[in-house]
Amino acid sequence: MDQVGLRGRAGKVLAGVLLAGLAGCMAQGRSDMAYVNWASHGLDSGETRFSPLDQITPDNVGQLGVAWYADFDSRSLRGVEGTPLVVDGVMYATGAWSKVLALDAVTGRKLWEYDPEVPGAAARDGCCGVVNRGVAYHDGHVFVGTFDGRLVALDAATGQVRWSVDTTEGDRPYTVTGAPRVAGNMIVIGNGGAEYGVRGYVSAYDARTGKRAWRFYTVPGDPAKGFENPAMEMAAATWSGQWWKYGGGGTAWDSMVYDPDLDLLYIGVGNGGPWSREVRSQGEGDNLFVSSIVALRPQTGEYVWHFQQVPGDEWDYTATQHMILTDLEIERHKRKVLMQAPKNGFFYVLDRETGEFLSGTPYVPLNWAKGLDPETGRPDIVPAARYSENGEAFMGMPSPAGGHSWQPMSYDPQTGLVYFPTAEIPYGYVAGNADAFSFDARGWNTGQDVLKSAMPEDPQVRRQIASMMKGALVAWDPVAGKRVWDVPMPYPWNGGVASTGGGLVFQGNGTGEFAAYDVRTGEKLWSRQMGSGIVAPPVTYAVDGVQYVSVAVGWGGILPLNLGIALKDAALPRVNRVVTFRLGADAAMPLPEAEPLAPLARIASSAGAKQVAAGRELYQVRCWMCHGDTAQNRGGVPDLRYSPAIADKDVFAAFVREGAAEPLGMPAFGSEIDADEAEAIRAYVIKRANDRLTTP
Repeated sequence: MDQVGLRGRAGKVLAGVLLAGLAGCMAQGRSDMAYVNWASHGLDSGETRFSPLDQITPDNVGQLGVAWYADFDSRSLRGVEGTPLVVDGVMYATGAWSKVLALDAVTGRKLWEYDPEVPGAAARDGCCGVVNRGVAYHDGHVFVGTFDGRLVALDAATGQVRWSVDTTEGDRPYTVTGAPRVAGNMIVIGNGGAEYGVRGYVSAYDARTGKRAWRFYTVPGDPAKGFENPAMEMAAATWSGQWWKYGGGGTAWDSMVYDPDLDLLYIGVGNGGPWSREVRSQGEGDNLFVSSIVALRPQTGEYVWHFQQVPGDEWDYTATQHMILTDLEIERHKRKVLMQAPKNGFFYVLDRETGEFLSGTPYVPLNWAKGLDPETGRPDIVPAARYSENGEAFMGMPSPAGGHSWQPMSYDPQTGLVYFPTAEIPYGYVAGNADAFSFDARGWNTGQDVLKSAMPEDPQVRRQIASMMKGALVAWDPVAGKRVWDVPMPYPWNGGVASTGGGLVFQGNGTGEFAAYDVRTGEKLWSRQMGSGIVAPPVTYAVDGVQYVSVAVGWGGILPLNLGIALKDAALPRVNRVVTFRLGADAAMPLPEAEPLAPLARIASSAGAKQVAAGRELYQVRCWMCHGDTAQNRGGVPDLRYSPAIADKDVFAAFVREGAAEPLGMPAFGSEIDADEAEAIRAYVIKRANDRLTTP
């Protein structure tokens, strides 16, 4: 439906009504307005992220211009990963530190904002930045999960807090970065923290009162304390040793989807904790329900079925990636399916009524498994991949970042294709001594050898490794199990996607480019530079007959924080904002000037090799997850090699030990790092800073 020829306000309203009918989600607000909303995380009950809106087409997409933009008021330029929701002309968007903005969806005018005031010290409890992937909307309320573990209900009209609950248990370092989901009258939320010694679970809360209705644990606890339900007793039979001492992991930190027709809630379960199965479970067992999709009854949390993708996972191959529900014709039979491209590199199609495995095909190169059993979907794991069992290093593909991570996919029923970003990154898995493993209650626990699994510092080796890292936007045929087309990207870390009835796929990437592609060919038809790398997925909606496309901008997440080598020239985070486009718009959108890193001068240091080596180990234990593997960072926190603080012992100690920048997310480590250890870390960072002067 081309609406370019519709003129006047009456024509716009008629167009809006027609568009709303197509989308099946029209809502009436002010009497003179008609809306096509993006009211839930994945747009529809199947989370397809396909909008039938078709005003913007391959023929006119070149006329897209900026309608408005709105900046987040953030404490620092951190990653922005949220899906904005749009309900009756109001947009609800989230930024770093779990902040929420309500904006007029036509003008971008701020209506209200909510700051949950997450303590800066909480930043250390998360692996991948103080990010948030969005809110849920239900019955006039907006629901947000905060980084420090709360679930908050806000009045959608005013932003006033209606209720707030702590979803976490005890003093364990749980975090919440995922978007809540609505399942009937329940608001469902998971959590993260598998490497920090937590036991994963999902919880459901009454949308009106905030009262907890149920909690489903994703891994079993201490058998001596009894099992919460038969599913946990069943799962415990697949574990060995005293796994509960380390939590077990299995956190459901991102994808969930509710099927109202089947009344089933599907949750994606993450990796085991620690990663090493030798440490976690004496090298034995499938360790249910890690790396699994689990189906539950949303009103009670009752277990229905599960499908485990990676038995005994020890590669951080989570099943927490975006799940899509749809119907496909497979072998001449129409099947209700669930589709997922999880970290492990296989694209799965399951029967969502029963959990039956229908197909699984590699979507990126992988070497941890020879293939999947055609009947059960169980992987034939390569013996060499069991690094913790055989004690040998394993160069694995995909890496812990995954062949595809949390960035949402889109399924277009008109083409029958799924569109999603992929990454090809090698990773060296090297087990530490399982017998000597010491659990760190305030740190990162994987069971890996922290030094041998770190990135080599030899510049030639680093260049070779970086050259192996690739990214792409892929169009995938889920029935045939093959790529139809792909668009190579400069970096392996890019944004989620949305597709439209106008024949377009929208995606942002690590260079800061936001682009539209032809759904059938992958041809790039339009793009705009946004001033900062993009990882969030776009949305599209209509108000008063006009189609808009929006995306949240802000570079960050796991790879920018700790794998700067792969993102050497990616667009640094310079703005955190929402940008909205429409046909014919031409609003100005100033982009901040690129701020080059401060020029380096050689820093004098009297540290000996022993002190530098000690500092390297301490750095890889305490610092690398935020400041980058071997001190190379491309995220929203300082690259310490360029920091003036490393030139002064007292200043460095003030940051590291005393928490001078704690409000910005740099907590005080004084209780864990003494003065000599802080000096050793500084010596190592100085060494890496001086390395850069002689090595490009």
